[in-house]
Amino acid sequence: MNKIWLLGAAMCMILAFGSCKPKQSAYKAAYEQAKERESAAPVEVFEDEFEDEFEDDFEIAPVSKPRTDIEEESDYDDFNVTTRQERINPYQGESTANLRRYSVVIGSFRNNTNAYSLRDRMQRDGYTAMVAQNEMGMLRVIVSSFDSKRDALYSRDAFRSKYYPNFQDAWILERYY
Repeated sequence: MNKIWLLGAAMCMILAFGSCKPKQSAYKAAYEQAKERESAAPVEVFEDEFEDEFEDDFEIAPVSKPRTDIEEESDYDDFNVTTRQERINPYQGESTANLRRYSVVIGSFRNNTNAYSLRDRMQRDGYTAMVAQNEMGMLRVIVSSFDSKRDALYSRDAFRSKYYPNFQDAWILERYY
């Protein structure tokens, strides 16, 4: 009697699991039907009825990556960019010679391991990166530092363009004493 129950249970299991297996031909048939519908669907081209009437009223602006070069330096003369002002000092073992009034900050950390990791990466890429600490204990990873705001803005934009789409949140830090 037990053998019959065991055999019946085994047959049920085989039927249950065997029937749930997807068949490759079903997927292939569905794919072919979708391709037929796609190729058979007419492509509609919409003509703008008002194109001639409003042709000169609108200008289409192209979408592109951030500008990598500056045509005129005067672009930054009138450009009023807000900077964050902080009292910062070089972090343990960093040189004060590279820290100027305006700095390009690419990362802010509480953990010194993360800050040093990013600094080392930027130094391998050729930057004179350094780590500075503010009064609140935040570690700022600085890739470049300048005496003029215009130079710092130019450097920040060049850095953003080079590492696009990463580091788009790079910002200018104005050091005060």
